[in-house]
Amino acid sequence: MSTTTGQPLVANDQREAYMTHLLRKDHGKPIRSAMERRGLTGEKLAAATKVVDAAGRGISLATVSKITGSGVTAAEAERFRLRTCWLFALAIQEPLQDLFDMPSVSTETVERSSPDGDSDPR
Repeated sequence: MSTTTGQPLVANDQREAYMTHLLRKDHGKPIRSAMERRGLTGEKLAAATKVVDAAGRGISLATVSKITGSGVTAAEAERFRLRTCWLFALAIQEPLQDLFDMPSVSTETVERSSPDGDSDPR
């Protein structure tokens, strides 16, 4: 199998497709509540992500700490890759949408047009 450019696909391809990033809900409060309900520590949760990950990699303890944290470091890291959030939600056994939000629509992705077609208002 190969890509559209003719390059072979490999399992550990260093190129990574752009993926949507998700945002922690309420600065991670639902995440911390779910961990408390389940009696999970960061270490246990990181280990659980390896179990649910088909590749066996899981999420590092450092990333789990950023996702679950409430301090300055966590506040700087509000956005996480979809794959990371998915593994996290599977491991904590909570619906993804209860823990993370989709980002709002960016103006970069909205097509700009005028109701008059191609007319220039200047």
